[in-house]
Amino acid sequence: MARRTAVTNDLLADDGYVQKMDTIGDPLQKIEAVVDFSALAQAVEEIAPRPEQPKGGRPPYPTEVMVRVLLVKRLHGLSDEQTEFQLLDRRSFRRFCGLEHSRNIPDRTTIWNFENRIGVEGVTALFNELDRQIRAHGLEARAGQIVDATLVPAPKQHFTRVEKEVLEQDAMPAGWKPAKRRQKDVDASWTKKHGKSHHGYKFTVSVDRKHKLVRTWIADTAKVHDSQHLEAALDEWNTSAEIYADKGYVGADREERLREQGYRPKIQRKAKPGKPLSACQERRNRRIAKVRARVEHVFAAIHQWGGKQIRTIGQARATFAMGMMVVVYNMRRLAFLGA
Repeated sequence: MARRTAVTNDLLADDGYVQKMDTIGDPLQKIEAVVDFSALAQAVEEIAPRPEQPKGGRPPYPTEVMVRVLLVKRLHGLSDEQTEFQLLDRRSFRRFCGLEHSRNIPDRTTIWNFENRIGVEGVTALFNELDRQIRAHGLEARAGQIVDATLVPAPKQHFTRVEKEVLEQDAMPAGWKPAKRRQKDVDASWTKKHGKSHHGYKFTVSVDRKHKLVRTWIADTAKVHDSQHLEAALDEWNTSAEIYADKGYVGADREERLREQGYRPKIQRKAKPGKPLSACQERRNRRIAKVRARVEHVFAAIHQWGGKQIRTIGQARATFAMGMMVVVYNMRRLAFLGA
């Protein structure tokens, strides 16, 4: 007698899976419910218009489809190759990207070319349009802003002493062929934090205290000190003048300039050699830390889904990748807030 099994073959099983998936809650559908992707696509088109193919050539995919593909890629920390595979394999991805009944799926080369075409200006347009939509939902930046920077790891590069000397002079080693040059990241740099060496880029954000949404962002190489981007990262539209930051941004001259501009800086104090902080200063630091911790939640969320790491070469592509981190985070946060 054959043993009983829970496996039951059914030609209509896929329809049942889709219904159950919607009942459980598809995260991509939650994002689609609060984001106007057609407006995002239009913003990108204004920066990088879709090229017209000659008669007889394969027409390009709609910009909205490609924007959705980029979201899926970054949201799940996928390479171009894996993005192509997952679009073929996962029905939920195809449905979100508008490819559920399409015979063609964007391949890895198409995804690569689209990213190169829109570039940093394109991802900036995405961020600005999404920020406009966030504010249209009534989520204005409130209760002050928190500025902080984090290190974004990049593939380590190995150079000889002679190559380093040449690169420090903003020149290229004579022995590097074009193919080798394309594989060498000369923009990423080394820095030390808490006694450990890190290689990659630096990512600075300003997060509003009320909604924990990223309002501004700046990408740079790792060796640039955190404090260099404080003023540039400030969000002038926050309804509160309070600025929260850690000890890396401390400076009497800076705080004086911020006060002259109408801000109320709340920057943690840093002990000097041989002169520890007073009990009052320690209590002040703890009060600021309770608020400033909210920006760490942003970095942790990005890291959790594999976003806080890049596998690209060069500052331009690194900036694009960090911009997509912010766009995807804000989309997820907007869906969570249920605007």
